[in-house]
Amino acid sequence: MRVALIQTSASNSLQKNLEKTTSFVKDAADQGAELVCLQECFNTWFFPQRISPEDQALAESLDGPSITRICEAASRYKLHIIAPFYEKAMSGELYNAAALIDDSGNILGNYRKHHLPMSSHFNEKFYFRPGNIGFPVFETVLGKIGIMICYDRHFPEAARMLGLAGAEYVFVPTATTKRGFSRSVWEIELRAHAIANGYYVAGVNRVGTELESEYYGASLFVDPIGEIIAQADDKETVLVVDLPRERIDEVRRVWPFFRDRRPDAYDAIIAP
Repeated sequence: MRVALIQTSASNSLQKNLEKTTSFVKDAADQGAELVCLQECFNTWFFPQRISPEDQALAESLDGPSITRICEAASRYKLHIIAPFYEKAMSGELYNAAALIDDSGNILGNYRKHHLPMSSHFNEKFYFRPGNIGFPVFETVLGKIGIMICYDRHFPEAARMLGLAGAEYVFVPTATTKRGFSRSVWEIELRAHAIANGYYVAGVNRVGTELESEYYGASLFVDPIGEIIAQADDKETVLVVDLPRERIDEVRRVWPFFRDRRPDAYDAIIAP
């Protein structure tokens, strides 16, 4: 599978963000990508940095203008797209979500972020309800695809749930700033998830400055033994690589971690 990560800056203009993103999607298609993953809340700047009730109006339904525009791009360029967005399930029920769209422009499914940070600069509990549809793995013609969104990646249980459900390719769209510890652990965490579960991991971050936050980019692809295949810098880019499915089988033959697991010994992991 040939995959592209689209790493961009964003503004507070929905229309400009959509135009920029669809332009990059065309670029990815021109490079032969079969699947594209966009960054967290791709069509807006990352509003949860502050508490502003008006920003809840940015939420859209799955059939709203942003996902409709991306469905059209998926159909036009004949590729699958993972489109993270601010989902409005109904009035007052809002999620940090990611839609998976196939190459005919049909929505195959949706993932809702489970783990929501709340701190001086990440006020996500104000904007989002925690995910309530599990950790789905989507069967596609390209392979079995799982999604974690940003803060989810700090929880190995989420990565393991995807592995146990058969994921082969796990995508981690984020909006991760230079604040705190994240830049120190960005590669390490994603590499660890790949190693422990024997699947590919692709993390995509945004770049630029929004409000008080600076985003460092560094989007990357990791293979099933934790090696970094390709990585972006801190500029807008379309990062494209090939991720051969047979590599997963090769690694899992050498490292049969799923065979050797001892779930009977892990009760304490799920205790409150």
